[in-house]
Amino acid sequence: FCLRSACCVTVDSSLLLLLLKACTYIGCNPTIGDVVVDRYSIPILCPREVKSGDYVRYHYNVTFQDGKTFDSSYERGAASVGQTGQGRLIAGIDKGILGMCVNEKRKVTVPPHLAYGSLGAGDVVPPDSTLVFDLMLLDMWNKADLVVTETVSSPRDCKRSVKRTDFVRYHFNGTLLDGTPFDSSYNKGQTHDSLVGEGWLIKGMDEGILGMCVGETRNIIIPPFLAYGEKGSGKEIPSQATLVFNVLLADLHNPKDDITVENQVVPEVCARKSVAGDYMRYHYNGTFLNGVTFDTSYQRNNTYNTYIGMGYVISGMDKGLQGVCIGERRRVTLPPHMAYGEQGAGKDIPGSAVLVFDIHVIDFHNPKDSVEVHVTHKPEVCNLTSDVDDLIHYHYNCSLLDGTRLFSSDYDNLQDTVLGADKVIDGLDEGLRGMCVGERRTVIIPPHLGHGEKGATGVPGSAVLHFELELMDLQKGVPEGYLFVWVEDAPLELFQAMDINQNGEVPIEEFGEFIMLQVAEGKGRMKPGVDPEEIIADMFRNQDRNKDGVIVAEELKLKVEEDKERMHEEL
Repeated sequence: FCLRSACCVTVDSSLLLLLLKACTYIGCNPTIGDVVVDRYSIPILCPREVKSGDYVRYHYNVTFQDGKTFDSSYERGAASVGQTGQGRLIAGIDKGILGMCVNEKRKVTVPPHLAYGSLGAGDVVPPDSTLVFDLMLLDMWNKADLVVTETVSSPRDCKRSVKRTDFVRYHFNGTLLDGTPFDSSYNKGQTHDSLVGEGWLIKGMDEGILGMCVGETRNIIIPPFLAYGEKGSGKEIPSQATLVFNVLLADLHNPKDDITVENQVVPEVCARKSVAGDYMRYHYNGTFLNGVTFDTSYQRNNTYNTYIGMGYVISGMDKGLQGVCIGERRRVTLPPHMAYGEQGAGKDIPGSAVLVFDIHVIDFHNPKDSVEVHVTHKPEVCNLTSDVDDLIHYHYNCSLLDGTRLFSSDYDNLQDTVLGADKVIDGLDEGLRGMCVGERRTVIIPPHLGHGEKGATGVPGSAVLHFELELMDLQKGVPEGYLFVWVEDAPLELFQAMDINQNGEVPIEEFGEFIMLQVAEGKGRMKPGVDPEEIIADMFRNQDRNKDGVIVAEELKLKVEEDKERMHEEL
């Protein structure tokens, strides 16, 4: 035997002393039972050497001692395959190929008695010919070989590994044992997708991929009889080829899988959980199992808005969005049959991909929802409450349900509105009714009573709004179409009460003085939020029917009486 960098062969013990004298660190030409071996090219790595009983696949050129070639596997375009130690090779090659490494090159000089002897081989090999074989070993295996796996890298977290009946997606580089590449999923730009343990893969890959985690890289060496055997596969994989795969597992699921939900952050207060039929706004990051992002709502700076449980989204998301609280964050993992299936979606989502969504629920509502009112403070004395037609002044803070502040008033610049006059969104108008001065409340307004699907400036579409309200001032109003109403019954002799100087005529000055007196004494109420002089002028014009600047008894009529007369005329 010799040092690895020179030559490594098994020799008879009787020749040991001679070989030790002949070998050096650089090289040696041992004689093995009269077979001379010249190991002129040895690979740096040699995990295994040919031993008796192994099968080998090798290329060769064979010449006579004068250098004349009479046979070559290269010229035939196919390597030679045989088994050592079983008498299936000529004796000299059987000896000379022992101890070879894959990709090793050696010259083996075979004397006649270990080649074709005194008979030769027809017209090709004369009797008593010494033959020189230039060998290159391409492959070796043994029937006792198993699939060999080596983990190159593995993820830190592995919650699940490949088992039989799983469906996997993986990338691979495939080479022969001598390093010759024959296929690569990377070159094709897509993963190889298959069921495991169902005969979709060669037996060695079915076995070698078991136990892998998503994100794991593994080298798998498969002997020919667990690969493509004698038939090989196309032009790339020859007969009896050992295959070496470098595999990166990209995805893993089982056709029987349901969605999996991991609750990450659940708010302490949860008034209700989402159900089918709710309309939801949520943010999400969408990734594959290997962590690669395929979509995110955050980059668009817009939530994804949809009805849930009604088929508007993929079935896994439809299911995964039910039973959540507003403000909840959860991770939902969807098997392909509950996502985009075998077809995938566009260029971003390949077929049979498991999808992982990290979801943040911003809000949800149901089209049947009403305004929610929660009183946070109510004064002890409350004689009047706000109602339709009242003029109110109020302070407010408006935000989304996730706490994002949208608008706010300040105490030096209060908001005012006349309730029922369509001056504010319907939900706010409703939420401001029934309040006492000094009362504080929170009001939750669903979109259909707020700014709807389109939203408004600064308000996202379909947003549920959260208002903090405080009623600061209240002026009771008058019904629509009225400028003045009696709080108490009107005087029986209204014209005489209005005709202060009793001259049978009421000019605008006298009319205004009378109306202002009724308001001051609490007997009547003018429309709030309008200049009193403007109201008096309008009321006077309505009563001065002949437009002569004064009102007489025949012209004076209450609006109630006028409405009755108009209705009678219409009938």
